[in-house]
Amino acid sequence: MRKVLVIAYYWPPAGGPGVQRWLKFVKYLPDFDIEPIVYVPENPSYPIVDENMVSEVPKNIKILKQPIKEPYFWASLLSKKKTKTISSGIIKEKNPSVLEKLLLWVRGNLFIPDARKLWVKPSIKYLAKVIAEEGIQTIITTGPPHSLHLIGLGLKKKYNIQWIADFRDPWTSIGYHKQLRLTDYARQKHKALEKGVLLKADKIVVTSKTTKSEFESITPKPIKVITNGFDDELSPVTLDKAFTISHIGSLLTGRNPLGFWQAIQELVNENEDFRKVVKIQLAGVVGEEVLQSIQHFGLESYVQQMGYLSHDEVLQVQQKSQLLLLLEIDSEETQGIIPGKIFEYFNAERPILAIGPKGWEAGTMVEELKAGNFCLHSKVDQLKLVLLNAFQKYQNGTLVCDSKGIEQFHRKALTESLAKFI
Repeated sequence: MRKVLVIAYYWPPAGGPGVQRWLKFVKYLPDFDIEPIVYVPENPSYPIVDENMVSEVPKNIKILKQPIKEPYFWASLLSKKKTKTISSGIIKEKNPSVLEKLLLWVRGNLFIPDARKLWVKPSIKYLAKVIAEEGIQTIITTGPPHSLHLIGLGLKKKYNIQWIADFRDPWTSIGYHKQLRLTDYARQKHKALEKGVLLKADKIVVTSKTTKSEFESITPKPIKVITNGFDDELSPVTLDKAFTISHIGSLLTGRNPLGFWQAIQELVNENEDFRKVVKIQLAGVVGEEVLQSIQHFGLESYVQQMGYLSHDEVLQVQQKSQLLLLLEIDSEETQGIIPGKIFEYFNAERPILAIGPKGWEAGTMVEELKAGNFCLHSKVDQLKLVLLNAFQKYQNGTLVCDSKGIEQFHRKALTESLAKFI
């Protein structure tokens, strides 16, 4: 079998979508004559922990660990809550405190490309021995955190090996970069590091066509789109009796669906039957501005904050919900963002209401696969029509999802595509 070294930061017991991608690739790679060896930090500061994920790690996989020094521990001495929030990616846009501004400036300008940069040099030194001892022919780095690509860059300079850089999200074009209060020097440093990785990696994997197009303007290296996917075999469940509309995952401030809240408010005021049964479920961390909007539109009694749920609990909620809500920031920069949850939504086979920017790749996928509807944030009247149509089908017992072609996103099919690319 060909040995491949996978260098990742997020690994069980980390929770959230970042851990799923390579956990599942590692699970299926042996089926395609590839033996993965995984390298992860020994003592990471994960913003979300899900102990249930540990049981999903394949028993026969070799996992290597080395200590990591992270500044989030020291920053948490100033404010544990704000540090955890920022490390989770939830950045307050309106009226940030002086401390929040300071933490963001430090994160953006002193830790380039990110707060895990201190793991780069020790990892290169440690993995040099691993490559020699194991006869590694291919290394794969996955980011964010994009500092892990610098480990690949360092190893590529030392050894005649194939290096594949996997980008689960874009680097310098990611939306939150504007909120890091970067100096001109820091901004140029990020771009230089990104360009260096894209030019030196032998092959590049991305999760969207938009990111592929962006990177093709920087590098001539082969780029393959391999999306995230789903893996779980689901057991039959009973649908919720209420008209539940569920959003899974962190609801960042920028994703705050003001048009959706307004549409719900108007339907609640105009339709007594709708008012009696509608229930909006938010599973995950919810930004402060989102909570303020819910209060502004008078929807507190219709919204249930479920907090962080384990992956098993998430699967249950998705299957039982009448409607699944998929949101993205209303920005040109987010057109190529395809949230990992969309694939589990497909697998749950419940209708999806996708709300995002014009030209959003994920929204287009939802409609092309006949898995639901895609609306812009500002189109309140359209949102009302979609919601009312779904509600009427719910009343008639005909609210179903007749999606087509979702099997292409099963993790095993995606891993086969990756194996061929390797």
